[in-house]
Amino acid sequence: MAFVSFLIPCFVISTDMVLSCQNTHDLVGASSPGDIVIGGLFAVHSEMLHSEERPIKPVIQNCAGFEIQFFLQTLAMIHAIETINNSTLLSGVTLGYEIYDTCAEVTKGMASALRFLSKYNSSEDVVEFKCNYTDYIPRIKAVTGATYSEVSMAVSRLLALQLIPQVSPVSSAEILSDKIRFPSFFRTIPSDFHQTRAMIRLICESGWNWIGVIATDDDNGRFALESFGVQAMANNVCIAFKEMLPAYPSDNTFHTKVDYAIEKIVKETRVNVIVVFMRQFHVLKLFKKAIEKKVNKIWVASDNWSTAVKISTIPNIRQLGTIVGFGFKSGDISSFQDFLRNLREKSTDNNKFLHEYMMLLSLCAHLDYHDFQTCISNQSQDDLLQNVENKDQIWRDDFLNTNIEPGFIHSTILAVYAIAHAIKGQCKDRNCKDPSSFTPWELLEELKKVSFVDGGKEIKFDANGDMRTSYDVLLWKEIDGHMEITTMAEYDPEKGGFIFEDDEKRREFLGLKKVQSTCSQPCRPGQMKKVTESPHTCCYECVYCPENHYSNKTDMDYCYQCNNKTYWAPVNSSTCYRKTILFLAWTDWFAIFLLLLSAFGVMLVLSISVIFTKNLNTPVVKASGGLIVCYIILFSHFLIFLSTVFFIDEPTEFKCKTRQALFGISFALCISCILIKSLKILLAFSFDPKLQNFLKCVYKPVPIVVTCTGIQVIICTFWLIFRTPFIKQNFSIPRAILLECNEGSIVAFGIMLGYITTLAFICFIFAFKGRKLPENYNEAKFITFGMLIYFIAWIVFIPVYATTFGKYLPAVEIIVVLISNYGILSCTFLPKCYVIIYKQETNTKSAFLKMIYTYSSKSAGSVAVSQISLDSKSSSFQATVSDSCNSEKNPMNGNCNFQVAEQRLIREKPLPKNAARTTARKRLSSI
Repeated sequence: MAFVSFLIPCFVISTDMVLSCQNTHDLVGASSPGDIVIGGLFAVHSEMLHSEERPIKPVIQNCAGFEIQFFLQTLAMIHAIETINNSTLLSGVTLGYEIYDTCAEVTKGMASALRFLSKYNSSEDVVEFKCNYTDYIPRIKAVTGATYSEVSMAVSRLLALQLIPQVSPVSSAEILSDKIRFPSFFRTIPSDFHQTRAMIRLICESGWNWIGVIATDDDNGRFALESFGVQAMANNVCIAFKEMLPAYPSDNTFHTKVDYAIEKIVKETRVNVIVVFMRQFHVLKLFKKAIEKKVNKIWVASDNWSTAVKISTIPNIRQLGTIVGFGFKSGDISSFQDFLRNLREKSTDNNKFLHEYMMLLSLCAHLDYHDFQTCISNQSQDDLLQNVENKDQIWRDDFLNTNIEPGFIHSTILAVYAIAHAIKGQCKDRNCKDPSSFTPWELLEELKKVSFVDGGKEIKFDANGDMRTSYDVLLWKEIDGHMEITTMAEYDPEKGGFIFEDDEKRREFLGLKKVQSTCSQPCRPGQMKKVTESPHTCCYECVYCPENHYSNKTDMDYCYQCNNKTYWAPVNSSTCYRKTILFLAWTDWFAIFLLLLSAFGVMLVLSISVIFTKNLNTPVVKASGGLIVCYIILFSHFLIFLSTVFFIDEPTEFKCKTRQALFGISFALCISCILIKSLKILLAFSFDPKLQNFLKCVYKPVPIVVTCTGIQVIICTFWLIFRTPFIKQNFSIPRAILLECNEGSIVAFGIMLGYITTLAFICFIFAFKGRKLPENYNEAKFITFGMLIYFIAWIVFIPVYATTFGKYLPAVEIIVVLISNYGILSCTFLPKCYVIIYKQETNTKSAFLKMIYTYSSKSAGSVAVSQISLDSKSSSFQATVSDSCNSEKNPMNGNCNFQVAEQRLIREKPLPKNAARTTARKRLSSI
């Protein structure tokens, strides 16, 4: 056992064998007779020697580089055939075998395949050319192998000529699943499609997207790289670099390209994961160089070398970093291990491979492991024979068992058993001791249907000739100073996921995420990828999501857009936020301020009403039109102040329809009443007979008020019926939804305001005509001022309203309404209140008579009056003021009506002294 511990790391035993190929029998590496013969193709040597003679001659050269792993596969095939022969599976029919060494070379493999095609029982190995091979019986019925996909492709095309079944336990190239090009090819492993998909799944779940790939420059490496590239692109994994190493170590550029590959790995500092699709010999050379350069990465191993013990025992292998790989799922191979323990008792007469192994083992057995490979590589055939003669045969019982790669051994045994079960199906009604009882193409059809159980699992081929067995996910771990290949998980190709035995295995798997291998740092939520000038999509910059966009995952290619109507998002946001509903709320400070102004206005209206009610019989109140007119005007002012409430808080359908209509009708009623007062004043103080006659005809208080207000009611009614205002959600504000009342029709809104303006303008004209009233009673002047305030307020309102946006837009109209309402209210009633409260001595009949007398005296000298007639039913000039006030009152305004006789003033004569007194009484009566 001590010797075994030294020899376990030995994997490749190389030698130059210069034995010449004298005849075709020299090509056979191991053979055994049987009723039905099965061929075997294995790369027992790593390369075929090339002659240095010139010119080159078409001679099959010998091979070098003994491969322990594939030697074990030949033994597994022999063991499986012997086990079947010792069982009742074929009912007395024995299987034979002819196993050939392809030396990992297509040429050598095709030479062996030609021998398989030669006619059975022919004295010479002759391949007959036929148009129809239906009845042709070759020397073998089926083939197990070859090792490498490149060789299997070439051999399969030759075997397809006679449809000889070929079952490979190792060749995994995806192209071999094509039954049109390779109709007779089967394999007891999955294709590389599933392996590359499993690798990409591992890479994605570990968070890697920037990796390097190194492959052997042969068909197997190229096809694996192509399949991996397709899978990588589909899963947003980028390949930073691809390096291809020559398929044969004898290539002059081999070492140069190994050095270049190592330099590339060292240079790409962001690449921390390397996927390797290479033969074991190539991996051995690459890793030795990587250890020298102190490269530390994560290496993802393909099934070719993921279980290679000879690689796992390289000195200082732990310095390379972490190695994780995929190997074929194994079964029970305990019987094969027992077979190996008894192998030294086997004869080497018909097994050249076993003979060569024993020679090499004996020659180098006493050397330390580190010199073991050098010892084998430097021996020539002559030295080998001379040294062996001087040494005793040495056998190491557990050396081969230690170097078993279970997945390959199990798949080789399955390949033999699959062929055996197909033969069993053919031999049900035939005498299979006669090799001509069935042809290979018939066996091929039987093989497609074969099904048997191994280890409790059903074994059968799919439509592509593949067996969809699962993969073991392997992790190389250092245990007690030695690198051990452990199973971390199982990959199920059907479900496309990993299966873990326990939480510890899962933690090991998740631990791979600690290593980052990305071209760019991952973009956080709230960011998105921005592709740079690099041709790789994995190389990008992380930019913030713009406003109203978000990303809620890492490494998102684009940001999602929020629903702009109801949601918003700031820059660099990972979610959308619901927009705030905006309107002029009761709690808003500006709304409170406006409400206080409106409330103060209401209080002012009520105060004026109280003052006027208490001073009902005073000349000021009577001269204002009487209590009814004052109440109507004050009530309209109250409604105007009240209408401002409907502009505040969340808009409703009722508020939108009510606020403008209430304001418009109330304002029209107010202006209509003031218009009556303006007409009356002008009528009282006009000295133009024509104007007086016109004003007498026009002055109809009740019809005027009803008509003017009624027109506004009609305008608002049509507006509410045909283009009614409605609630509108304004989404133009980025972070809020503005609730506002849409007026329905700007035209209707303009007509309503225009009508009020027209009434105000007429009122202004009439009041302006009477602006030169007595100083102590100049109501027309105040009406003029009130209308001017109204005009100024609403002229300013138009551009301000048109340019204002947001929740304070209703406040603009409220302000204008309050200004115009306060202006008219103040100019109409506050001067009278001032006289009533603070100038009580002027609020008497005598004071009014004196004031009007003085005004009439001044006006009589400069104004010619053709005729003044206030009332056709007047009694006489001699009537006293007292009698006239007690005689009757106007039902409309409650003012005193003085019955004055007709007077005629002549411009040429001076007015008598008592005429001024008479005129004063007439003016007072008219007012």
